[in-house]
Amino acid sequence: MSSGSDDTPSLNTSPLDVLTDSFGRQHTYLRISLTERCNLRCTYCMPAEGVELKPRDHILSFEEIMRLAELLVAHGVTKIRLTGGEPLIRKEIVQLVEKISALDGLRELTITTNGLLLPRKLSELKDAGVTGFNISLDTLKEDRFQHITRRKGLETVLEAINMTIDAGYDPVKVNCVVLRGFNEDELVDFVAMTESSPIEIRFIEYMPFDGNAWNTGEFMPYQEMVELIQERWPTFARHEEDDSETAKLWRVPGFQGSVGFISSMSDHFCAGCNRIRITADGKLKVCLFGASEVNLRDMMRGGINDRRLLETIQSALARKAASHAGMDVIAQSENRPMILIGG
Repeated sequence: MSSGSDDTPSLNTSPLDVLTDSFGRQHTYLRISLTERCNLRCTYCMPAEGVELKPRDHILSFEEIMRLAELLVAHGVTKIRLTGGEPLIRKEIVQLVEKISALDGLRELTITTNGLLLPRKLSELKDAGVTGFNISLDTLKEDRFQHITRRKGLETVLEAINMTIDAGYDPVKVNCVVLRGFNEDELVDFVAMTESSPIEIRFIEYMPFDGNAWNTGEFMPYQEMVELIQERWPTFARHEEDDSETAKLWRVPGFQGSVGFISSMSDHFCAGCNRIRITADGKLKVCLFGASEVNLRDMMRGGINDRRLLETIQSALARKAASHAGMDVIAQSENRPMILIGG
């Protein structure tokens, strides 16, 4: 790892203390966006007019990604998720996965993908060390798929889910953004997928980001989703999960899979937040919904050593708020479009 000098971190704290914020939250989960580019145009993620992509030299190189990953894993990160854009678009992703998965202390290396490129890359990614996949799918109907993504590809995504199951992943997580008036009538169809397959359907509340035309009319809170599912399966019930889990876990008794609700808006989980994010252009975000960013890319390219880099990350965590500002405030605040943050 290139650190800019031989002045490596030697802080008088334990590794876990280094990434602990002022509220005692230990940040063990790092999300890294590999690219701003995507082969879909989902309405809740990307503005209709598209986004202005950064020049290639503004995007973190694999060497810079590895430097940050190695540094943060050495100081308490145990899980890394690779996101985008669509991360499988990034060339030589398999080689990057091999290097990250070899980091001492890393327990999980996962990828969030829309699934379109997964069938042709799944075998290599598994061999390289990917421990889990989240596959985005908001509808099981082809016309709705084309409406929400502005592209074709439903059958390929379903193939990717089945191939990932066949490859032995358990569970395979399927991310579904729920929009009232669009796909809430399919919730029971998604839950039915968990009956005989190791799938965790993750219903995600619609969240406001720049350019996604968020409105309260399309927002459906998690509790309403639960009630709708219980009309079909009255025994549908919650199971315990770790405090740091983003999803509230539920299950129909006897079903092989499960259902998770990501209630970022109606019932946030900020108190257990253990996540930090690095955008494709190298900005550190300690909160998904906060506009504050720290430009790690320019610091690294300016020759900062690892000790100072780590201190910069610590300082950002020290400023992290106890929770986000709430749905209505977020909707009126400036932030990046989701595609430029990383899913």
